Amino acid sequence: MAIEQIKMPQLGESVTEGTINQWLVSVGDKVSKYDPLAEVTTDKVNSEVPSSFDGVIKELIAQEGETYEVGAVILTIETEGGGSAAPEAPAAPAAEASATSAASTPAPAAAAPVAKTDNGGARYSPAVLKLSQEHGIDLSQVTGTGAGGRITRKDLNALIESGNIPKAGAAPAAPVQETAAAPAAPAPQAAAPKAAAATNVPVVPGDIEIPVSGVRKAIAANMLKSKHEAPHAWTMIEVDVTNLMSFRNSLKADFKKKEGFNLTPFAFFVKAVAQALKEFPMINSMWAGDKIVQKKDINLSIAVATEDALYVPVIKNADEKTIKGIAREIGELAGKVRSGKLSGADMSGGTFTVNNTGSFGSIQSNGIINHPQAAILQVESIVKRAVVMDNGMIAVRDMVNLCMSLDHRVLDGLVCGNFLKRVKEILENTSKENTSVY
Repeated sequence: MAIEQIKMPQLGESVTEGTINQWLVSVGDKVSKYDPLAEVTTDKVNSEVPSSFDGVIKELIAQEGETYEVGAVILTIETEGGGSAAPEAPAAPAAEASATSAASTPAPAAAAPVAKTDNGGARYSPAVLKLSQEHGIDLSQVTGTGAGGRITRKDLNALIESGNIPKAGAAPAAPVQETAAAPAAPAPQAAAPKAAAATNVPVVPGDIEIPVSGVRKAIAANMLKSKHEAPHAWTMIEVDVTNLMSFRNSLKADFKKKEGFNLTPFAFFVKAVAQALKEFPMINSMWAGDKIVQKKDINLSIAVATEDALYVPVIKNADEKTIKGIAREIGELAGKVRSGKLSGADMSGGTFTVNNTGSFGSIQSNGIINHPQAAILQVESIVKRAVVMDNGMIAVRDMVNLCMSLDHRVLDGLVCGNFLKRVKEILENTSKENTSVY
């Protein structure tokens, strides 16, 4: 027999952590290679983690609802053979064996869940916070044995077993050394759990409390990271797309009949953005601490919403595709999102985001940048408005606002203004005479 580890996989480029949304197996279940083991949520995608082995589930190390770094061990599987075992030690007498604690055979080490802070500002993993609340442990009085003095779940379990639980005002407790020489002392009656730190929202009869899903937690974490790290600036430009809409409307019926999918106005906007990014490559950049990385490929993330989540699949090398090719990919990616078939590969590699907020009737919005990209463009609703023309005449035109949020560490107003000006020129010159969708 051999014990094999399953680790948190990297489910997309720049993905560094994932949340165990739901276990699909239990301890003792027999699994085959490629069987799904868990549903994992990241800030980019929902995905299933497959088994890499045939065997029996030995231990579920990760907890549902907790977030773990890529590479953390989340469960172990017992397989037939295939592993090198250490030489067997002589069998211990029955009495001694019964006195040996389970801790004498260490479980495979899993990386700690992503740390959270308590009210004092110190950082602890969710498991440590939960355990301390359940047993009334004052974490400020605990000396950790982890890297850099970090308190681990193992530290707290040892304290609980020893009965030496530090309360507020006590001297810091030294780490408890585990021993197999004698049975652990029985754990004392657990103290009443303390309330977890949370926003105090009054709930009255008739209110509905909705649990936060793994997808929603991942979205919240990424949006918070983006807003905290990137100094957002915002700018907007108004575009006359009358000729574009006339051209598209003249084609859409025959195009749908011939190609089998829709020719949407959004495809024209995505193509214009891709073209302008080639001319202003600084917009297609990312902040990397001590340097700015200007990306070679133009991979456009497009926002697609479901009832309870927002996904950003990617059109790879959008600058090399025709309007027809972009329209096809928009339809295919949106279909994958709504059918739950979007993969990690579909979500990876994005360098700039284009969001079709106008599909909801919005005429002006301030988007949060899709970290670690440097900007996001919101395409608002196309509306008919009376506009004063160059000759002084008033005409009804199809107008749209393009709203851009930018990371001011990477981009300044000049380059963003020129970029938007170029997008405007491309769109306003889109017509039957100047443009081909093929």
